[in-house]
Amino acid sequence: MGERFELPSELNIYSAMETRDALLAWVQGAQGGEHLEISAREVAEVDGSGLQLLASLSHGQTPWRLVDASAAFVDACRILGLTQWLAPRYLEVGAP
Repeated sequence: MGERFELPSELNIYSAMETRDALLAWVQGAQGGEHLEISAREVAEVDGSGLQLLASLSHGQTPWRLVDASAAFVDACRILGLTQWLAPRYLEVGAP
């Protein structure tokens, strides 16, 4: 995919509905491709609600992959056991 979806800096319960609506609109407008690309590089605050949005996307017809991640996003994925979403570079010792 050429265009990636940028997750907001606050990926939490307070922004969940707005983010969900934007994400679904983006998915519907996405043009073909093997997978959807999502960036979490700007995420400064994340909670379970934010990660549930991405988990629900996993049940869609087109697979997605994370192309970039902030330290806060990586930490949340590690805590909640969602490291399968992270590229190996984020799992190295000392990585963000």
